[in-house]
Amino acid sequence: MKKIELAILVYIITISLSVMYATQPLQPLLARVFHVDLIQASAFTAVMLFSLAIAPIIYGYILESFSAKKMLQISTAVLFITNIFLGLSVNYEMFLAIRLIEGLVIPAILTSVMSILANLDKENVKFNMSLYVAATVFGGIVGRVGSGVIATNFGWRIVFISLSVQLLFALYFVRKIQYTGETKMVKAKLSDVLSILKDRRFTTVYLLMFTIFFVFGGLLNIIPFRMKEINPNSTEAQIGLMYLGYSTGIVVSLFSHKIVKFFKTEMRTIIVATLFFNIIVVIFVVKNITFIFLLLFLFCVGMFTIHSISSGLANSIRADKRSITSGMYLTFYYIGGSLGSIFPAMIYQNFGWNTTIFMFTFILFSILMFVLYSQRYFKT
Repeated sequence: MKKIELAILVYIITISLSVMYATQPLQPLLARVFHVDLIQASAFTAVMLFSLAIAPIIYGYILESFSAKKMLQISTAVLFITNIFLGLSVNYEMFLAIRLIEGLVIPAILTSVMSILANLDKENVKFNMSLYVAATVFGGIVGRVGSGVIATNFGWRIVFISLSVQLLFALYFVRKIQYTGETKMVKAKLSDVLSILKDRRFTTVYLLMFTIFFVFGGLLNIIPFRMKEINPNSTEAQIGLMYLGYSTGIVVSLFSHKIVKFFKTEMRTIIVATLFFNIIVVIFVVKNITFIFLLLFLFCVGMFTIHSISSGLANSIRADKRSITSGMYLTFYYIGGSLGSIFPAMIYQNFGWNTTIFMFTFILFSILMFVLYSQRYFKT
């Protein structure tokens, strides 16, 4: 029975992440439909990431002793309904408001799923968490590629209607989950947060991931507009396929320990990966779409290498505060992604693609210098 429950949870994660990123390749199309600019269209993703950033803080207080299964059922039902209304949206304000609601609901789904995975089979927690990470990456790919293909062939409204149908199946399957325990969320105390931020190792990792996801999320968010700039005839399906490079996240996450073994230490691996990531970003000044498609694979390799190693590093520094340090890591990570979904779009719209790439390169170089200076704190 546990295998069936595990498959159900992986399915729910995949659909939830598909919902989260479904709008990204559609942003140029939605901008035309709702008569808005690329900055306003970028908000469809930004509100999602911002909600994921504050969720660990808010939900720790309001859902401390809430049944994980019950929370999963309610949040999945809300997501099912909101996606129907997304497909029926008549203006920008309505669409954005619904996305904001979804942004608050998806963290509840992911939190309850993680809680169930951690307690469903305590002998295989590491394997279950690896499945969780792989499912989130897979969901990001399916959402982006699938929405592009569906929008090109059937229209953008069908994208969200079809996601609702899949969520309806998820609602049916949730009933088969046997776990009845509580969510067990941890409330972050201000004293604990300040204590952690005083540790230079944590601030280094947190600022690194804030910056990396700012660049990663920013570039992926404006790449559909760049494709339209290079080739105005690019379809949503072609734009969606550009995100196939995201699949490298599954491979990198599974083999990150071997990458660290090759470079000897975590910090050395992070430094090399950050340098590699920066070099790849510079090359995005090219105008060849095929070359950009290939670059995105390397771009994702760099990002997921840094992400997988940094998250493990942050969790190993203070084992007694692991729940809080993990939550803070995600908060910095997603705030970076949220700001990255808006600010680079503003630079791109007003100053062009090359200036945006220069900005990315400059902040990546700055964080690399900061990490190089701070690596001495990790030697003890």
